[in-house]
Amino acid sequence: MPDILEKVMDAVDVETYLVCKDEEEAERLSVELMEKLGFQDISIVFIQHQGPGARVRVRGYIYKPGDKYSWLFDQRK
Repeated sequence: MPDILEKVMDAVDVETYLVCKDEEEAERLSVELMEKLGFQDISIVFIQHQGPGARVRVRGYIYKPGDKYSWLFDQRK
């Protein structure tokens, strides 16, 4: 069975609410979460601190523009 991440076109976004004191802590926790999930190339897309925490959306890149996309070469449907 092929690795499912080879089927991802470019990136995986995670959106969640993190309990934290401010946006700086939310940013640090967001990066830590994505690293724990195995992503090394990470972007913070959105952070909004509200109440006891922050709503965040973080992107972990599988492919960047110009990479050799495995899904282009997969002959299986």
